Amino acid sequence: MPQPLPLTYVLHSGELFGTERMALATLQALRDQFQGLILAPPGPIHALARASGIASIETRGRLAVLRHLWRQLRQRPDGALCTTGVWQALAGRVLQALLRGHGAQLHVVHGGTEERLSYGRKRWLLPLGVRLVAVSDFVAERLQAHGVPAERIEVVHNFLPGQPPAQRPRFVAPGVRRVLMLSRLDRIKRVSLLFDALDAEPGLRSLQFDIYGSGEELSVLRQRALHHPNVRLHGFVPDAASALRHADLLLHTCPEEPFGLVLLEAFAAGVPVLVANAGGAGRMVKNGVNGWHFSANEPRLLAQRLLALSQMPAATLNDCVSAARASLRDEFHPARQSARYAALARASR
Repeated sequence: MPQPLPLTYVLHSGELFGTERMALATLQALRDQFQGLILAPPGPIHALARASGIASIETRGRLAVLRHLWRQLRQRPDGALCTTGVWQALAGRVLQALLRGHGAQLHVVHGGTEERLSYGRKRWLLPLGVRLVAVSDFVAERLQAHGVPAERIEVVHNFLPGQPPAQRPRFVAPGVRRVLMLSRLDRIKRVSLLFDALDAEPGLRSLQFDIYGSGEELSVLRQRALHHPNVRLHGFVPDAASALRHADLLLHTCPEEPFGLVLLEAFAAGVPVLVANAGGAGRMVKNGVNGWHFSANEPRLLAQRLLALSQMPAATLNDCVSAARASLRDEFHPARQSARYAALARASR
């Protein structure tokens, strides 16, 4: 019986942000067809990979990445690569050429906030035949805006692997009371917008806000939270998504989010979502159907939307939850998305 095709996923971070979690989810979904391996800097991704039965190697610097890629490709020239950084993709192609490797290379584009780094430099990979995989239609559009032809982009949406998370009970009383944020606390995520809304609207004091995450703005936000006793900053918690089952609403304030994996987690947990009407998150959420929008970067309008949701009929909230689960099933089904990854990874160059 032939051995499974190796699939080496090279990450530029060992953290557990969306990119890293999706790499692990992809390898988990393909484990019956591929022999998965994660190459990543030190970080919590390795412990989670081991717990999930996925092999991983800590790489300290670019030389270590090159050494391990050389070893993998020398053993199996037909092995496939997934990369997330441009230099990784370039190095992978050079090593494949030196070792006469003929496996596919997928460059997974999760997007970001710096246009040139996140999208503009991807054009460098076009002459090398690297397949660009965009995780959302929004990311594909940004790539096209930077000169990547549409026919060179494969859109494969992010998805959730494994068993459904613990469920929030159906709403029986009107309105939301417990609002959750799961986010890096960096400027671009605009978590400070919530505090601007709280400063502008005293009526929000009746709501409880729980914020999970760490980042460059943590200390500043903690100072602001001293003036708002209904806000709790929990810092980084490894399994913060489990808090969804106790929430009435997930708030996502970033206006430039390329996708927003946490939105899928909320969809799966039965928690309504409120997002900025911009970026990939605004595209995923259809206002008034599977969630709600607020005008991006407008704290007073965010406050107004939160007040409206605090009085929303239970039936309307439950209808939104049902529509979100339908979106998860129809648009982001793991079997459908992982099958596309499998077909791309099996295509020899």
